[in-house]
Amino acid sequence: MSVPRGMLDHMYREWPSRIGGAVVWAHSAAFQGEGRVLPDGCMDLLWWDGALVVAGPDTRAHLFSGAPGSGGGIAGLRFPPGTGPLVFGVPAHELRDQRLPLGALWPERAVRALEERIAAEAQTEPETGRALEAVAAGRLEGRGRGPGSRGGPGAVAELLRHGRSVAAVAYEVGLSERQLRRHCLDAFGYGPKTLARVLRMQRALRLASSGMPAAGVAAAAGYADQAHLSREIKALAGAPLGVLVPQGSGAKRSTPLPSGSATTA
Repeated sequence: MSVPRGMLDHMYREWPSRIGGAVVWAHSAAFQGEGRVLPDGCMDLLWWDGALVVAGPDTRAHLFSGAPGSGGGIAGLRFPPGTGPLVFGVPAHELRDQRLPLGALWPERAVRALEERIAAEAQTEPETGRALEAVAAGRLEGRGRGPGSRGGPGAVAELLRHGRSVAAVAYEVGLSERQLRRHCLDAFGYGPKTLARVLRMQRALRLASSGMPAAGVAAAAGYADQAHLSREIKALAGAPLGVLVPQGSGAKRSTPLPSGSATTA
């Protein structure tokens, strides 16, 4: 989730999950202004205002507002790309750019029971994280191909993350390009070309947040040049790189930019 730039350390925290490749996170403080969650190829299970909520894969920046005293925090379990559909039981493209109650996907009575148990038993952020993990673990047990298996979502995402072409990825995982596209829509919510763009943007943001100059970011992340970097960031994030990662902010940040995060306007 997004946090105001410069307030990352005390508003947003994340830690590894016992579910492979996932991250548990908590966003605890209200803020004033507008924030944006950026596409990251992931889906989240959220504990938000006493309810279980699904955050589908984003294809564009998701804006939200906050103000002092506007409410409590949010806890979440962020799944690695391709894992969310195994948990939620629907193809990722059906949840694209959506935030909806878990009860819209699972039997409402079962979801209410889960919500009541979490509300009664999870009083701290780690406890809430463990409760979300338990919900997901029960759904993942024995389902789907492993993340590292040939043709599995994790393998596809890793190849695209390393700059392989769609044709090369399809060949590597034993699919036609048309089959790969259908596979990606179901697993990630969008086709392989879009997923590659999203993963490249996330790499660029991590590099920029470390203090690397824009020209170096463009070269290291695989863009044709700095102008190409600027166009892609603006198209996917809705804001220039200089707004998302203000100059000089990276060198002072002790916590890395969270996946799917950005700044307040």
